[in-house]
Amino acid sequence: MTKLGYTLSSEEFDAPSLVAQAERAERAGFSFASVSDHFHPWVDEQGESPFVWATLGAISQRTERIELITGVTCPTTRIHPAIVAQAAATAASLLPGRFSFGVGTGENLNEHIVGGRWPGVVERQDRLGEAIEVIRKLWEGKLTSHRGEHFTVENARLYSLPEQPPPLLVAVAGESSVELAARLGDGLVGTAPVAESVAQFRAEGGEAKPTYGQLDVCWAEDEEAAKKLALKQWPNGALSGSFFLELPLPAHFEEAAEALDEEDIAESVVCGPDPERHRAAIQEYVDAGYDHVYVHQVGPDQAGFFDFYEREVLPAFT
Repeated sequence: MTKLGYTLSSEEFDAPSLVAQAERAERAGFSFASVSDHFHPWVDEQGESPFVWATLGAISQRTERIELITGVTCPTTRIHPAIVAQAAATAASLLPGRFSFGVGTGENLNEHIVGGRWPGVVERQDRLGEAIEVIRKLWEGKLTSHRGEHFTVENARLYSLPEQPPPLLVAVAGESSVELAARLGDGLVGTAPVAESVAQFRAEGGEAKPTYGQLDVCWAEDEEAAKKLALKQWPNGALSGSFFLELPLPAHFEEAAEALDEEDIAESVVCGPDPERHRAAIQEYVDAGYDHVYVHQVGPDQAGFFDFYEREVLPAFT
């Protein structure tokens, strides 16, 4: 059975709002929530970017059932993988049995801030693979040293560990990243219903591992109003290719989105109040092989979204 999740959009809401939304998502019946891990929002209109690990700590104390994943953390650049390993272990201790650690190669938008070189895609994947190795070593709780091509760890030991390490999910965008996820991850995270990626993941070692897919929507009572809001608040939803990976500032995403119109955004964000369109978009992920689908409601009207999904969407997938 497919599990439906909710997206805690760190780009659009401050930490107290995200904590309240996690509580509401739990009451609504969502099985899990994904929280984004950014330093910057995609565009200034979104306006927020709280520190994910503090947010997770607060959520752990205000919820009882809902599972959480980071969607996703880059453990290679602005934060050393040893520190990320400690943060994820603490989150797993606060959320026993209900935290999964999503990782990816990151975006220049968030990672350039410490002044390092932004490497090419092959090196970014190599760095992620080595970071996962470091993280898993430290989760064993032993004194650890590591001297690799990209990272050094000197006599480090994590003393505070959960009873079991959290599942480590790997974000994918192409064949090489799917191979990495199947080889090193405990699950897969995707942002499009690409059946070929899921099939490759299953064939290369991910047979019984979970797959997570994210869907962007903008529920509103009026479809045209939803399109206008989505274009203003989430224009990055209609951008593709190297934009996400390479652009360093929100202003650059705004410039890239200047040529977009409301019909462009409606092709990538489900807009409006038609429940069948929302259900059909989720079903696309299900048909592609995803067993977890988490929905991102663009904009401030999260209350209307929750009411709508409780009535019209969640019952169709339970």
